[in-house]
Amino acid sequence: MSTIDFSHLKGLAVFASVVESGSFAEAARRLQSSRSRVSEQVATLEASLQVRLLQRTTRQLMLTDEGKRVFEHAKKCHYILNDIDESLSETIPQGRVSITVTNDIAHKFLLPLLPAFKKRYPKIDLNIVSSDDKLDLIANNIDMGLRIGLPRDDSLVGRVLYQERFSIYASPSYIEQKGLPESIDALNKHRWILLSQLNMHTMQYLMLDNKPVEITPKYFELCNSPHLVQEMVKTGLGVSTLLPSTVKSEVENGELVRIFPRLSSEVLLFTLVYPSRKHVPSRTRALIDYLIETCRFSDAPD
Repeated sequence: MSTIDFSHLKGLAVFASVVESGSFAEAARRLQSSRSRVSEQVATLEASLQVRLLQRTTRQLMLTDEGKRVFEHAKKCHYILNDIDESLSETIPQGRVSITVTNDIAHKFLLPLLPAFKKRYPKIDLNIVSSDDKLDLIANNIDMGLRIGLPRDDSLVGRVLYQERFSIYASPSYIEQKGLPESIDALNKHRWILLSQLNMHTMQYLMLDNKPVEITPKYFELCNSPHLVQEMVKTGLGVSTLLPSTVKSEVENGELVRIFPRLSSEVLLFTLVYPSRKHVPSRTRALIDYLIETCRFSDAPD
């Protein structure tokens, strides 16, 4: 008889299930498989061990002498694999899940969603990595992240949550002091607050009535935090392109005003990004499904 190695474990567990259930059909039902697949796995095990384990008749299965000896060991394997399967198939997802988001998205959208998520999944613990830097999910051992655009890395999966365009905003105090710009040339002369990650060059590529235009600010401040850019615009330091969904309450409260409404960016896709579709833990899948279900900001103003 050949030496049993780890490649036989599943076959041994299937074999033990057939013996305990008394038939291939019943074993297939218990294993949520097909009768032909169960029979094939047992036959493969017999070929690997180079012995016949079962005598098959139209009415019953009988263990051979070799089958009896193998079954004494296989049933232990069967119990072990069942225990492992049960421990990995929790009815209630539990454990820690990490997600990285920019500071503005974390405060504006993720935070309001957390109480309902925790109520639904009380055994899932979160690790929220709020960062305006684009962190490497795999290198930093992070389960998922919210990003602009689809991932270029083939090892990552991207699920589109919503789409939006940047619009231009200013504070009432800034408008009172500098006036409303009514042309592209006038916009060039206003002071801008630019997000450095999106503006390696100061030129702004926007759409005027769905036609591309370029704006080159003469005066500008740079900042690497979307949240701080919003705050700088609110205090009257300049104008900036902001996401309507992230300043909805500020517009409603009169702290910010959308200016030059004919101008906006091209459509941006906001995606939930995570490594691989295969073998996603139930706790991670729970958060992915919850965000896809609830974190669609499509009601943002145009």
